[in-house]
Amino acid sequence: MADSTAADSTESIAASAVIEDGAVIGANVTIAAGAVVRAGSVIGDNCVLQENCVVGKPPVLGSASTARSEVATAILGAEVSVLAGAIVFAGAELADGVIIGDHAIVRENVSIGRRSVVGANVVVENETTVGQRVKIQTGAYVTAQMIVEDDVFIAPAVVTTNDNTMGRHAANEVNRGPILRRGCRVGAAAVLLPGVTVGEEAFVAAGALVTRDVSPRMLAMGSPAREIRKVEAATTES
Repeated sequence: MADSTAADSTESIAASAVIEDGAVIGANVTIAAGAVVRAGSVIGDNCVLQENCVVGKPPVLGSASTARSEVATAILGAEVSVLAGAIVFAGAELADGVIIGDHAIVRENVSIGRRSVVGANVVVENETTVGQRVKIQTGAYVTAQMIVEDDVFIAPAVVTTNDNTMGRHAANEVNRGPILRRGCRVGAAAVLLPGVTVGEEAFVAAGALVTRDVSPRMLAMGSPAREIRKVEAATTES
């Protein structure tokens, strides 16, 4: 284990964990066997890093990638849990109480708000913002350049997209992922096309293909999705 900066001696770090020079480890942190904390990463108080997870992994980009190659360090707030096999890239920022599920991937320049949950095998791509108390369920794909506001629910196997040209756009053209407004819900295996907005407290049914915006507090279903009726506003926990 490399030297690191620790807040005090109460952390529990397995002998086979790797903590690179310059990593900052808070108080009462648990780091399990095989976990890796890359140089410069900041781990807040009371965090849990489970077996074989990686925090602060630098991105490796293809020559044609439009993603930013220069990223900051990974920052984990207090009481963040990164579960077994998950990867949090450099430049990601996880607020207090976030949970990253087993084998999930959080790419560079992603921010995730407090008490949000990213389920097992989820991918959150680069340059995406996730709000507070968001629930992203198992196997969902959250594309790059996306906005997910507070209290959104994304069901298992949801797929979001951000490039109508499938890689044949101009080099200076910025992709744009969907926008999920506060409190909306997206059902299992729904597909959202680039740039669509799902309105506040809207409900997208399972299996829907969303090709255009969904109005606030409306139920949309079908392929392509059509607005069917209004839905009741959900209560949220503050």
